[in-house]
Amino acid sequence: MSDWGIYQGTGVPRDQPYDLRQPPPWRQFDGGPALPVPSGDVGAVSTGDLRRAANYRSSDEAVEMVNAALYLRRPLLVTGKPGTGKSSLPFAVAYELGLGPVLRWAITSRSALREGLYSYDAIGRLQDVNLTRREHDDEDPMATIGDYVRLGPLGTAMLPFATPRVLLIDEIDKSDIDLPNDLLGLFEYPEYTIDELARIADRRPEVEVLTADGDTRVTLRRGQVRCLEFPFVVMTSNGEREFPPAFLRRCLRLDLGVPSRAELAEIVDRHLGPELAGSSHDLLDQFLARRAEGDLAADQLLNAIYLTSFAAREPGANRQRLAELLMPYLNRRG
Repeated sequence: MSDWGIYQGTGVPRDQPYDLRQPPPWRQFDGGPALPVPSGDVGAVSTGDLRRAANYRSSDEAVEMVNAALYLRRPLLVTGKPGTGKSSLPFAVAYELGLGPVLRWAITSRSALREGLYSYDAIGRLQDVNLTRREHDDEDPMATIGDYVRLGPLGTAMLPFATPRVLLIDEIDKSDIDLPNDLLGLFEYPEYTIDELARIADRRPEVEVLTADGDTRVTLRRGQVRCLEFPFVVMTSNGEREFPPAFLRRCLRLDLGVPSRAELAEIVDRHLGPELAGSSHDLLDQFLARRAEGDLAADQLLNAIYLTSFAAREPGANRQRLAELLMPYLNRRG
């Protein structure tokens, strides 16, 4: 547990105000006017995320690196094998510090920077404009353009919020080779322009657009977005590729190791309760023995304990055999 940071990794929301402190001079930004962070739980995307955030416990190293990223306003690149809690970390931070709903961008091989920033439904707008012209010849076709612009999770995180938003860029190692380099400029200068709005700025200097927070709208001036408080950005990677040195230089890095026996026992206790945890030492031993030969994830153990708690209690059921079926190797060694 950190004695200098605001994040303690306890899984308990703070009930006292905390001081994020001023960022370094080279990480101070002047966007505005300041926006309040939307109210709502960290699990606005999924109710399971809220439970995961409350049950997550950070290692001492993770606590230190989270605080460093918060104070320095730098992205945090979190690596580790599947099931080590990489994607749970940002939810735990948002839950403990009260930073509002987590914005999540799930990366695929087709993900591009523009997708993370915003989308513009040109076809839908063209169809609606043609319909409006037939029904209301005197209506300005630019009046509703904001209805067809939605900020993505990355674009929303860069809005001038008064306190940092939490952004999860999940599995960035799946991205096209150009995406990490494309992110460099935005991480250094967190601002961008929506071209479709900039082109009509003389006619409509202010336009309301949708954000990634559901039906929430914000007003943009001349199509520009400029950050005020750099978001807490967590990028997860399974370690399947190397990243450019220039990209790594702008990130803080955290490697999450596989949980120990004691940590696994605590995970089971938090998620399934002391009764199941106390009666599942045999499956924990089985999990550890199998993990010595190949990669396994902690959620596989949770699935095995939960299912065998009732399915394998029937006459003739084989508890260990059922657990083995639920714990296939993610990657076998040797």
